[in-house]
Amino acid sequence: MWYFAWILGLGFAVLLAILNALWLENEQGRVKAFSRKPKHKAEKDLAPEEN
Repeated sequence: MWYFAWILGLGFAVLLAILNALWLENEQGRVKAFSRKPKHKAEKDLAPEEN
């Protein structure tokens, strides 16, 4: 029965390798999607002025 555990472990390792590759491939898309950028420059105009 050792072969069953070995095949199961090997399959799990391959699954983790595939998921890791997909995760890293999509990293730049995640960074771009979740980066916070001001929508327009008008937001500066809404800030109260200091005198």
